[in-house]
Amino acid sequence: MDKNSFFEMLDYIRDKRVFIQTHNFPDPDAIGAGFGLRGILKHYGIDSTLCYVGQIDRINTRKMTELCNIDIYPEKSLPTEMGKDDPIICIDSQKGGGNIIDLVGDEIACIDHHPLVVSEGYKYLDVRKTGACATMIAQYYQELGIEPDKDVATALLYGLKMDTMNFTRGVTQDDIMMFSFLFDRASNDIITELSMNSMEFSDLQAYGAAIENIFVYDKIGFANIPFACADAQIAVVADFILALDEVDVAVIYANRPDGIKFSVRSEVIKVDAGKLVYASISDIGSGGGHAFMAGGFIPKENVKKLGEYPDNAIRERFLENI
Repeated sequence: MDKNSFFEMLDYIRDKRVFIQTHNFPDPDAIGAGFGLRGILKHYGIDSTLCYVGQIDRINTRKMTELCNIDIYPEKSLPTEMGKDDPIICIDSQKGGGNIIDLVGDEIACIDHHPLVVSEGYKYLDVRKTGACATMIAQYYQELGIEPDKDVATALLYGLKMDTMNFTRGVTQDDIMMFSFLFDRASNDIITELSMNSMEFSDLQAYGAAIENIFVYDKIGFANIPFACADAQIAVVADFILALDEVDVAVIYANRPDGIKFSVRSEVIKVDAGKLVYASISDIGSGGGHAFMAGGFIPKENVKKLGEYPDNAIRERFLENI
């Protein structure tokens, strides 16, 4: 981290109403990183509000907020109204990204592990490659000499485990080092509880729909979930399809009232998931992400551009770019 820039940012936001915004429909990594950052700001005498747009749609993520005593608010239920001059720190997300709604406040800082979208307009920017954003916040604690409490350490460790898929996806040396830093400070009992009973009945419906609609072309797996489905559910189905021996790249998409949501996974170096989804739908939607994990969205008004047979059109777009 750039300590000088970080402390300059702290001086700027001091005595202001500060908001820490995760990406839409936040996962354990985004929430853990945001909660950890809130603890650092509190250490320096700065109050902040952790917020998001959408909903927390996974049972284990909801349990995480309860067991780790995390106060996080949907944008429509903020304890204080956000003004246009109130500073926002984007965590595990970036303004201009396809997975974050632009709120009324002023995005003055960004801490993220996704590929950089735009560097202008921030007073503080820390975007670099790690398996999890929680890893970056854990490094802040270590480099600043701040001791995380048990709730923070547990949330960061759980976010780290989940975003790296238990250290099997996108892992860097930093992730391993921060696992060691957090391990003795976290609650193993809570980590164990969060790892159990993590599925709901709606997950089974999404799995079933994907299995019924799967097509595999030369190790590229496509599956349509023909009903509204939460972001996190589409993501776990993508991981499930990618686990098939016959699949190296998974493209999963769900039909929603507002459009089509995509989750893309790749386990081969030659296919960059983020570049693939961007190249395949950017003319009618938005998308991007990591080389191994990405997402995208086609709004309702553009779905008609896929023609009479949208499933065929989607498969053709992705296969052509692969």
